[in-house]
Amino acid sequence: MDTNQKYLRLLSEKYPTLRSLTREIINLTAILNLPKGTEHFMSDIHGEYEAFCHILNNCSGVIREKTERIFRDRLTAQEQDELCTLIYYPKEKLSLLKKETDVNREWYRNTLELMLELARDLSSKYTRSKVRKATPPDYAYIIDELLHAQPDEDKNQVRYHNNILETIIQVDADDFVISMALLIKRLAVDRLHIVGDIFDRGPSAEKILDLLIEHPYVDVEWGNHDILWMGAACGSQACIANVVRNCIKYRTMSTLESGYGISLRRLTLIAQTLYPELSPMDAALKAITVIQFKLEGQVILRNSEYNMNDRLILHTIDLEQGTFLSEGERYRLNDTLFPTLDPKDPYTLTERENEIIDELTAAFLNSTRLKKHVTFLYEHGGMYTRCNGNLLYHGCVPMTDDGGFATVYMFGEQLSGKTYFDVAEEIARHAFFGQSKNIKGLDFMWYLWCAELSPLCGRKIKTFERAFCDDKRAWHEEKNPYYKYYQEVFTCEKILKEFGLDPDTAHIINGHTPVRTTKGELPIRAQGKLMVIDGGFCEKYHDTTGIAGYTLIYNSHGLRLKAHHPFRSVEEALRENHDIISDSEIVETARRRVMVADTDDGGKIKEDIDSLQHLLYLYRSGEIRQKKG
Repeated sequence: MDTNQKYLRLLSEKYPTLRSLTREIINLTAILNLPKGTEHFMSDIHGEYEAFCHILNNCSGVIREKTERIFRDRLTAQEQDELCTLIYYPKEKLSLLKKETDVNREWYRNTLELMLELARDLSSKYTRSKVRKATPPDYAYIIDELLHAQPDEDKNQVRYHNNILETIIQVDADDFVISMALLIKRLAVDRLHIVGDIFDRGPSAEKILDLLIEHPYVDVEWGNHDILWMGAACGSQACIANVVRNCIKYRTMSTLESGYGISLRRLTLIAQTLYPELSPMDAALKAITVIQFKLEGQVILRNSEYNMNDRLILHTIDLEQGTFLSEGERYRLNDTLFPTLDPKDPYTLTERENEIIDELTAAFLNSTRLKKHVTFLYEHGGMYTRCNGNLLYHGCVPMTDDGGFATVYMFGEQLSGKTYFDVAEEIARHAFFGQSKNIKGLDFMWYLWCAELSPLCGRKIKTFERAFCDDKRAWHEEKNPYYKYYQEVFTCEKILKEFGLDPDTAHIINGHTPVRTTKGELPIRAQGKLMVIDGGFCEKYHDTTGIAGYTLIYNSHGLRLKAHHPFRSVEEALRENHDIISDSEIVETARRRVMVADTDDGGKIKEDIDSLQHLLYLYRSGEIRQKKG
């Protein structure tokens, strides 16, 4: 018996009769003719929890758009604002309303009716089964009944509907409002794509990951800041030093200490003895910075294939002259106090530096919450994703000066294009899940974080120069030629072909490099073939980008880009119903409405239907017998 025959016999166990089989074929065929669900794409969140949480709650403005469309003739602008804020923050808004207004039975009834109407509209593009799965389980049956109640001549359904609502209001109205708000938000966004960089710069990356873990349909394309934390969780000491330095530099130590239980106490105490003239935080920053450059030097020296010797700077320092060498040119140091630097052996840690990094390594490896978050990133993420005709990756496809795919020699292979991404992901997974910690794999996690030819970075990082030199000529970070060529349609089509997508219809969705709208940059490149959606969620980038983040929305009508204005605060959102204002730009309108049949899931459903049709033929021909009863 061939494999296909065995599969069909197994399938007959699930659909043992003609009736069950035909019912499933009819059901799947009907699903193919529904509009595709709405996908949201966001990138470079960088720890900005409140802004991200609000955009997640308002579904990038989709809930407000729906509310205005459905209720514009029945609710005032203020009433629409109140309803939206209640959906965004139901628990907090209910508590505030109870203190300031009369939240009575009539309010609950009116509010629930409005929420049910909004949920009905949003659920219209999904199967009843999918809506039930999106519904909080405690109220799944009740909400299903309310959403699908139909008026009848004797008004039995209306009475039934009213009785349910009255009982809810008597028994547990608040919990039901909260459940309805959650359902509305889940229906508004079918799938969420995070195109890299959850960590660093902002204060609350760990809270963002807690939110993402609870999201029912999400994937993450790893960014260089994500891979850095993943490398730290794997035990790469070079990654650990970079993570700690970033947290101190951007004053986000709470992510380490409160979020992940990683203490900086030993680092701070030893640093103060080394640099007593500095503040405790500045001393800690300098101490970990020197440790970082030593550890990075060790990585570069034991991996000649990285071709990063130009990043070996410590041995070029001349303390008497107060200079260092960078790319063949001498620059003046802005600081010559390096008590732990041995000019004869500059890349070796002192005994006290080893104490610091060994304790930090143990803390990273033993942080339960960090392990949970990094496991999520591995299970729901990767170097890239192909989804519904879109190619998603964070950084770049490394290229040569003439526009070809750059080749690197790693792990005994010549790697370029898609193969490079695939091998990089395989090595990154082994670094975390492998039975033994391979130093080559750990070093490669650091390489992915900061190398010019890394698909997640794509530029020459000048951390030493920025830290210890005031001459900004030394700061220039040369970008990979990709960032010149991705403006061209030809290049984008070549990349799409490389990753197995149709260059005529597919798009590239890219993060990593903030779009400087204040300088006239546009997020849409190569005549719409590529979109850069790093709009600067991080507050520190707002002046540079002129906005506070992008969301790309892909629904059954086409692609739309939303540019968000800065978020003020949750408190202001609750008290004043303040929302994030978003400017919308249509990127591409579908020639015809995109249905489930046109999606990746639709392709799988069609394959299932083909198998069921084959089984149907075998039932009717008698080659496989139906079960009786």
